[in-house]
Amino acid sequence: MATLDALQEYLDTLVDRYERPLFIDDDPVSIPHAFDDPRDQEVIGLYAALLAWGRRDVMLRKLEELCERMGHAPSRFVRTFDPATDAEALDGFVHRTFQPIDAVWLTANLSTALDRHETVEGLFAAHRPDDPDGSPVAAMLQGVSTTLLTIDDDTPQRLRKHLARPEAGSACKRLNMYLRWMVRPGPVDLNVWSALDPSDLMLPVDVHVGRQARALGLLERKSNDWTAVRRLTAICRHFCASDPTRYDFAFFGVGAQDESLDARFTGANRVDGSSLPTPR
Repeated sequence: MATLDALQEYLDTLVDRYERPLFIDDDPVSIPHAFDDPRDQEVIGLYAALLAWGRRDVMLRKLEELCERMGHAPSRFVRTFDPATDAEALDGFVHRTFQPIDAVWLTANLSTALDRHETVEGLFAAHRPDDPDGSPVAAMLQGVSTTLLTIDDDTPQRLRKHLARPEAGSACKRLNMYLRWMVRPGPVDLNVWSALDPSDLMLPVDVHVGRQARALGLLERKSNDWTAVRRLTAICRHFCASDPTRYDFAFFGVGAQDESLDARFTGANRVDGSSLPTPR
């Protein structure tokens, strides 16, 4: 049976393999990387994260189309957005279940939020609890999603499917990934925010991450929900308290590349679940 120390050493080698500039090219993080201004990066990064699902080639083409519709100036486009005169720019934009009506309402509500908080970072920071029980991220994600869903009383209910909330049990994978982009340093992430520290971040748990974590014995829970996020993050924080989400590259990289995990750490060799740290 593998020890936690041996497993951490293995996961560290996977992080070193996947957390490289080449990772950017086929990943949605390439969209905010295409801009120099941090305000453009944080705005288009939010759209890129929320739309990061489906086939990657299709997703990236749709995000490039969205940048064109925004005149390659996403921060200015959102800040000055007036649904009465500017909605036409988003007419016909569709990605999977994300329809033009969703694009218009998300943009209009984000514009109003930026009027109040100046930046997307400011919007998140406004929902940071004074005395968090554990990571402040859950309260921040809940507050930001709720704000964007309620800042205009006429916001359609259908927008809820695109803005995840921990209180609804969601893993909030795409929003946690967005925070990783904005906060973490490194060759892939952007490190343009100071409202959070990398130590605060939560793992972006999706089907790839969940599958690899279970194969290694790090998760027993079958659902990729907020409880699974808290449990896996606690383990990764045990491995690296200052930067737990670095291990997203290990779990996701193996899954996305359809590579096999080292047999020394799977099957009967998995770590003993009773030895795993629990969420704080």
